[in-house]
Amino acid sequence: MLKNFAAWLLAALLLTPSLAGAQDVTGAGASFPYPIYSTWAYAYEKAAGSKVNYQSIGSGGGLQQVIAGTVDFGASDDPLTSEQLKAEQLMQFPAVLGGVVPVVNLEGFEANELVLSGRLLADIFQGQITRWNDPAIAELNRGRNLPDGSINVVYRSDSSGTSAIFTNYLSEMSPDWKSQIGAGKSINWPVGVGAKGNDGVAGNVKRVKNSLGYVEYAYAEQNRIAWSSLINAAGQVVRPSLESFSAAAANAAWDRKADYYLWLVNARGEKSWPIAAATFILIKRDKPETIAKVTRFFDWCFKNGDQAAEELQYVPLPDSLKEDIRAYWR
Repeated sequence: MLKNFAAWLLAALLLTPSLAGAQDVTGAGASFPYPIYSTWAYAYEKAAGSKVNYQSIGSGGGLQQVIAGTVDFGASDDPLTSEQLKAEQLMQFPAVLGGVVPVVNLEGFEANELVLSGRLLADIFQGQITRWNDPAIAELNRGRNLPDGSINVVYRSDSSGTSAIFTNYLSEMSPDWKSQIGAGKSINWPVGVGAKGNDGVAGNVKRVKNSLGYVEYAYAEQNRIAWSSLINAAGQVVRPSLESFSAAAANAAWDRKADYYLWLVNARGEKSWPIAAATFILIKRDKPETIAKVTRFFDWCFKNGDQAAEELQYVPLPDSLKEDIRAYWR
């Protein structure tokens, strides 16, 4: 997956200062950042001699486990408000940025060739548009031969931050979706079949003809599944990429006093990908030793992990935000 992994790992090891006292770390939660967390964890073990065991179980599971104290940190793509964090004695900070993409298994269409809009996605996942050659889809894809087949919808069956990102986007784009279904890690999906994890949705879409789902971008690339382009808030057709994710995050107003609570969906800008997102780390506020070893790991990642993040099509945090987060830790 990482084209220059060996070179990056060597550079990270050479640049790493002494990490004496680093301890093993356990984490669980979102599958959205699993590719980069597992890559960082491997390199950190080489550098520090300490293991980071991260289980990809979904954002809801990560929140439950960190509250229960069974892991050192939880990971979620569904940020909590300061009030919610206070109620559970948690702290929260972003770790990396990325994007969610609609993925399709549609004969004759390669990556980026199908064009969809947020409103179309909402209508499809709500069961109002059911066939690929529907006039509304054909209007955005003039000159292309769309199959006269049913759209096989695939959604996340587990409590998922990726679903929270996607349904927040659908709520932004469709008043009907917002009022009738809403947004969250777990919702009552009107149509389709469920699959567990980003990898489960990716695998289902890859197997089933005429299917449509949503996954974090790295999973689409890893599984070689076609994804659609989207029309963004500026009315431009955009493709998912490091550049379009970065454009969406360019004007993000991060606020330490609000525990970094922020959504990036439907961001302004002609080049912005409309389903961009941050993924967050959750730690118990009343466990100073746990805070120390978890933040030691992420501080190492902030210093050494940007190249790996970019090669996996994640957007590293700006240096100014990293410094702000370090102040938040203190």
